[in-house]
Amino acid sequence: MHLPFLPPADSPPPTRLGAGHPALQAMVEEAVAGGRELMLVHLDIDHFASVNENMSVAVGDLALELLARRLDHWLQGRGRLWRHGSDEFIAALQLDKDGPDATDAAWELQREAELPLSVLPYTLFLSVKLGISLCPQHAQDSDGLLRLAEIAARQATHGDERIQFYGGQSLQSVHNESMIARQIVDAVPNGELRLRFQPEISARDGRVIGMEALLRWQSPTLGMLVPERFMPTAERLGVIVQIGGWVLENAIEQVRQWRESGFDDLFVTVNVSTLQLQRPGFADEVLALLRRAGVPPECLVLEINESALAANVTPVYEGVVALRREGVGLALDNFGTGDSSLSSLVRYPVDKLKIDRSFIRSSPAGERETAIVRAIIAMGHQLNMKVVANGVETEAQLGYLRRSDCDMFQGYLFGEPMPADTAGLTLRRRYLRPELFAVSKPDLTLLLVDDEENVLRSLVRLFRRDGYRILAAGNVRDAFDLLATNEVQVILSDQRMSDMSGTEFLGRVKMLYPDTVRMVLSGYTDLATVTDAINRGAIYRFLTKPWNDDELREHIRQAFRTHQERQPLASGP
Repeated sequence: MHLPFLPPADSPPPTRLGAGHPALQAMVEEAVAGGRELMLVHLDIDHFASVNENMSVAVGDLALELLARRLDHWLQGRGRLWRHGSDEFIAALQLDKDGPDATDAAWELQREAELPLSVLPYTLFLSVKLGISLCPQHAQDSDGLLRLAEIAARQATHGDERIQFYGGQSLQSVHNESMIARQIVDAVPNGELRLRFQPEISARDGRVIGMEALLRWQSPTLGMLVPERFMPTAERLGVIVQIGGWVLENAIEQVRQWRESGFDDLFVTVNVSTLQLQRPGFADEVLALLRRAGVPPECLVLEINESALAANVTPVYEGVVALRREGVGLALDNFGTGDSSLSSLVRYPVDKLKIDRSFIRSSPAGERETAIVRAIIAMGHQLNMKVVANGVETEAQLGYLRRSDCDMFQGYLFGEPMPADTAGLTLRRRYLRPELFAVSKPDLTLLLVDDEENVLRSLVRLFRRDGYRILAAGNVRDAFDLLATNEVQVILSDQRMSDMSGTEFLGRVKMLYPDTVRMVLSGYTDLATVTDAINRGAIYRFLTKPWNDDELREHIRQAFRTHQERQPLASGP
């Protein structure tokens, strides 16, 4: 039987916590009303059953009493402690704005709980796990806070992750978030914000036609941070408008300096938040900044997120219409991932779509992603919009996007975000990676695809004598990369490959590169599959192994003639 808690001389004993406990409920109500933030801790003692088993239940109960007294004393004036289960406690701690934050308080509580306990003749060294929920962030009622703290305690592990905040955040990540919240409010007055610029490239010739201004924050304690790390906190604290104003002002000033250096055909893209757009005077503020700097409105492009269109707020619509009327460009960022409807896309005067990098990353091998990319480009052009591909990192992605008639590119293939002086040097070069845009005389190019290395080498040797430019791929992914970066007229693919069948591969090729002549070479014949592929136009001809060299060479010559015969029809009116 558990011994009763012996109260400290100056405080009442910790009691068991029931649902809707009035003291806890009062602290919750204060936090919800905008008072002190409430931190609820579910404290679980590791392996406490072994104390009862090895040292007796009496020793275990006395250890719990001593621990309860110690924690209750530590909490005095700041919160309350309750017993919860056989070897668990619940602590509710009110956090003062000028006192320790949640992470510091969690460290202190853990250290206090793990100090040695003297239960004669033993000295116990207990270890604890803490699960933490916060009010009002995580829940706004006592039952919800208790449940979330218990969930966090179950997620806590041994070692460095013994303190866990609800939502899967470790102590270090919550500490970082707390540091961000403390410091971001002073980032503008302290001069800690930085701009980096990433080139935007013309699909026609690789010329730098614009720069996107990307925000960075040089945190005094956490170093250089990208917006994803601090902008949600800035939005929650209400300083995102101040930060957005700083970005606009400094980006426009940089445009002014570049124009004075002779780069007068350049635009700069700036991201703006929904909160900025919702301000009734936002359009007037932007136009005033442009006039003050002497920068034409056409030199500024504002990137807005799809969620801004979904908001359907009158000031947003009126603001973007006014800016577009004056000549400011409008681009819809991360297109394809937001929740805006097509009707709002038609309603708003957007003149550029920026395809989200998640779709570009999977191109050109991802079937669904490549289909979405082609659909976005086609839709954008139908709506008289330019289309920008964001996150272009490989030559294969570039080749595929150029063949799909994408208008502009941005990504690490052409340059990472850079300081203004480095960006100025890039502008002086004007053309980035010109070799990727060079026009060359088309060759008769044959792509061979087979995952058996010996067969692939034999085919290369066979067709080399006919003067073709030969590309060879041992798997489907490499084949898609080669198709993206080369003008290929004829494809000869094996049917039975480890990653995809030949007919399935050529079916995807038909969608992406319909002008190619596609053939299957295989010793395995599934008549139904082959017939279906031929009927769908996925393959031009099915050839069998083992092959006759002369007959196979003639088939390939006929395939090139077929491709040439199709061209006048394809290019006609």
